[in-house]
Amino acid sequence: MDFSVMFGVMSVLPLIMFVVFFAFVVVVFVKILGQKRANDRSPQLTVDAEVVGKRTEISHRHHSSEHHMSHTSTYYYVTFQVESGDRMELHVPGYEYGLMIEGDFGELTFQGTRFLSFARKAPAMDES
Repeated sequence: MDFSVMFGVMSVLPLIMFVVFFAFVVVVFVKILGQKRANDRSPQLTVDAEVVGKRTEISHRHHSSEHHMSHTSTYYYVTFQVESGDRMELHVPGYEYGLMIEGDFGELTFQGTRFLSFARKAPAMDES
């Protein structure tokens, strides 16, 4: 391959990488904004639900600089099952996550994919 052609491609490569990165950031931002807007337009619902699963996701970022810094974030998710048998996994605050255990039954309040609250209550007793 000719040196001048190779040099031309290499000089355009940073611009292409910047455009791809910028497009990625815009797509992520639009997706987050769209989900927020959909949640805002959804009705607030309160339903009987059971906690059927819990999980965490840990994100670790290391910043390369003079003062080697790192940042760790933990995200908490709870899977609820409603009376119809449908399940939904919602992102919950850490303090709420810590209060819930699998098998808890209560009233789940949510708006779209946004968790609002979970009020534990005693399960209904079957009359035999």
